[in-house]
Amino acid sequence: MNGAESLLRTLLAGGIDTCFANPGTSEMHFVAALDRAPGMRAVLCLFEGVASGAADGYARMTGRPAATLLHCGPGLGYAVTNLHNARRAASPIVNIVGDQATYHRPLDPPLASDIEQLARPFSHWVRTAASASTLGADAAAAIECARTSPGRIATLVAPSDTAWDEGGQIAEVKTPVPPARASQHQVDEIARLLRSRQPVTMLLTGAALRDPALAFAQAIADTSGCKLIAEFTNGRYQRGSGRADVPRMPWGLDHARAALADTRHLVLVGAREPVAFFAHPGKPRRLIPDGCNVHILAEPEQDLTDALAQLADGLKAKPAARAAPSRPSVPDGPITTEAVARLLAALMPDQAIIVDESVSFGRGLFNATIGAPSHDWLHQTGGAIGGGPPLATGAAIGAPGRRVISLQADGSAMYTPQALWTQAHERLDVTTIILANRKYAVLRGELDAVGAQPGPVALSMLDIGRPDLDFVKLAGTMGVEAARAETLSQLADLLRNSCARSGPFLIELLI
Repeated sequence: MNGAESLLRTLLAGGIDTCFANPGTSEMHFVAALDRAPGMRAVLCLFEGVASGAADGYARMTGRPAATLLHCGPGLGYAVTNLHNARRAASPIVNIVGDQATYHRPLDPPLASDIEQLARPFSHWVRTAASASTLGADAAAAIECARTSPGRIATLVAPSDTAWDEGGQIAEVKTPVPPARASQHQVDEIARLLRSRQPVTMLLTGAALRDPALAFAQAIADTSGCKLIAEFTNGRYQRGSGRADVPRMPWGLDHARAALADTRHLVLVGAREPVAFFAHPGKPRRLIPDGCNVHILAEPEQDLTDALAQLADGLKAKPAARAAPSRPSVPDGPITTEAVARLLAALMPDQAIIVDESVSFGRGLFNATIGAPSHDWLHQTGGAIGGGPPLATGAAIGAPGRRVISLQADGSAMYTPQALWTQAHERLDVTTIILANRKYAVLRGELDAVGAQPGPVALSMLDIGRPDLDFVKLAGTMGVEAARAETLSQLADLLRNSCARSGPFLIELLI
């Protein structure tokens, strides 16, 4: 077999059966091998940023890596925005990047570039294959890296001759090593702190926001009186239907510092110490109050569920069933963040997946969806916009049979509209709600936050009207049925109908 077939068969043997691809000339032998090594679901993406974002969404919902297939250095360059987001979400991904043949590269052809250098800031592991005979082993090493807790990104560069040459060998992929346990000393120290009844806040992220860890965290809070809070953005947060409802850290320096103002001890559970998204002139960069002590229950790569279970056991805190709040009624009246949140909680189907790139309008949607049925909430984790539509695409492939509702700011949606085509091509159950305010509202707020003094030219740079974006027409060109809503009643009807049908649908909500 050639190297490409050994690569594909090694991926399959390592549990990778989905590949988000935008191939070019250097990847043609991998594409051809799809017919000789069946079992790989190859999902065509019209832009590499969609491929990487979809791999992120798939990994968040399955806990397993997908592969991306990218074309040379520029193709990887298009993908790095959502690889940045995926790295912040601790999503496992294996990137396969084609390259010039090893003997052609010294001639410096037009698409030649330093792919390894480009990949390193967004990858935990980078390697360039040397030959067809080693390509399978290289793929196995990439898979083993990606499956390392809590999830890593591996990038394998495959020169085209390593794919087409004969002599490929399928490699064995080692069983992943379970995440390390938090030390008993760590657990005992936090237990002593909680028994002291000092003002303690536990900051959660990662697996700590999923079953069964959430139940342990809530039991600890109920027993000790500590406060629970989640990071501002989280890869996957399981909510609703009687689960603990942990609020997320507020956006904005002043609001976030106010939320932690009474905290004297901050306990990190897979989280980082919170800092401001950006430095602002004359304002503090850290969000914790002066004199607050930071403690670590478990590092991100450790077993967060086990750490919380150990701590709950040490405190004799028993998880208890929580009564599920009743669903809110469908609201009426003007379109506000609170009204849209209530409508979403009232109408989302059970086990929905919410993908949140709602930016300025949607900052209150998360905490206000109390009473929703069981669902998963996927934040845009890295701050690099354009992640929402690809995330929704990958989540729908990773969790078939569940309706994905993508809450999407209009400006950010224009970074990756090609994801709509893949949703139509794959007949994915995604409802996209475009929150159309026709301006970069988040940046208008940042003008004030940093103390800038804008004039008419500056303000024109934040206006995405003139001409107005028409997402109904745009969706139609991508093969996605769409409609516009100008009232809450219209939004309710369209959301209800889209969730009752199969395939993708887009709602442009004028706000």
